[in-house]
Amino acid sequence: MISNERPSPYRSRSSFEAAGNPTASPDVTLRTERLQVERKTFILSLKENPRGRFLRITEDVGGRRDAIIVPAPGLRDLARVLLELAQAAEEPPSNSGNGARG
Repeated sequence: MISNERPSPYRSRSSFEAAGNPTASPDVTLRTERLQVERKTFILSLKENPRGRFLRITEDVGGRRDAIIVPAPGLRDLARVLLELAQAAEEPPSNSGNGARG
């Protein structure tokens, strides 16, 4: 066995076989939007699987990708916070410190 073919000590062999199971329900993409900001590309995908709907936000910078998942019940709160932060970013800087709220 080649060293990079060794199974992980953290999972059983059956877990690896189950991960490649073609009968597992894949995520269904309902809608995708792409946003280019400077050198970053953000891909926002509304998806659905048997556990529910969610938003996957993927950041792509020069081929390196990172993603976060936001469950659908949190999307309105996320939109509200993003709007507040966007409004705050447009305000002139204050001299009172970092502007963080807690």
